[in-house]
Amino acid sequence: MADLPIVVGVDGSEASLRAVDWAADEAALRGASLRLVYASLWDRYEGALLAQELGKPVEEVMARDVVGAARERAERRRPGVKVTTAVLPEEPEYGLVHESRLALAVVLGCRGRSGIAEALLGSVSLMVAGHAHCPVVVLRGSHDNQARAGIHGRIAVGVGEKPAGSSAVRFATEEAGLRGVSLEAVRAWRRPAHATTGHPLLAGEPVHLYERQAVEALEEALRDAPADLDVRRHSVEGRARDVLIAASYEADLLVVGARRRHGHFGLQLGRVAHGVLHHAACPVAVVPELH
Repeated sequence: MADLPIVVGVDGSEASLRAVDWAADEAALRGASLRLVYASLWDRYEGALLAQELGKPVEEVMARDVVGAARERAERRRPGVKVTTAVLPEEPEYGLVHESRLALAVVLGCRGRSGIAEALLGSVSLMVAGHAHCPVVVLRGSHDNQARAGIHGRIAVGVGEKPAGSSAVRFATEEAGLRGVSLEAVRAWRRPAHATTGHPLLAGEPVHLYERQAVEALEEALRDAPADLDVRRHSVEGRARDVLIAASYEADLLVVGARRRHGHFGLQLGRVAHGVLHHAACPVAVVPELH
């Protein structure tokens, strides 16, 4: 695994440069190389927009310029990290999903502007996060061109329906260990519709049962966590998407799992992962669950 690179989708935008910074830091943490990938057909949608951002005529906004500038930036930030580049003659979502087959992770920027450019890049992020063969990190939470150092000292991870052997929990645990920060495992639970506190025969035990199951899921998910890791368990009543979005405001990275569906291409994002990718206040890592 250490020989696999961290892949970054670059297009010359400030958001993708921030992704380069973040990925360079991650590569340094993991002792991995960095692979900067530009899909040339992105020009079809955003050539004029990128030209305006870079202050150059459209004909000068070429793939080699973009990856060259990204490479220089990565090498300045982390001189010890090996950096390679690639220009792919295909749509970015398909190129990056293909790259994910031999990658530690794929890192993507997230733009803060409105309009068609955001919609198109949003579709790329969602497509890659939903179909990649490795973790995908989408850098939400800031819309300038700087990757900020972690300020919360915490990685948050959502614990799903099958907590045992969760790839998302394993990724989050490893990330917390590498950064030397705490891990907050979050499990949302909801009382059944008939369990209302207003009815004496239905109140109490059913609610406690669901809460207890959430606590047990957290324990199961964290069973193999290193003893020296600062781990916090947090069971919260509410919708999983809302609970995780709330947790993202006090985390430097939010990790969620995505499950494969047999007969489908790669991963299919559920409502929870889709929701946090749109609304989280920090970078989000979507990790394939292989069981």
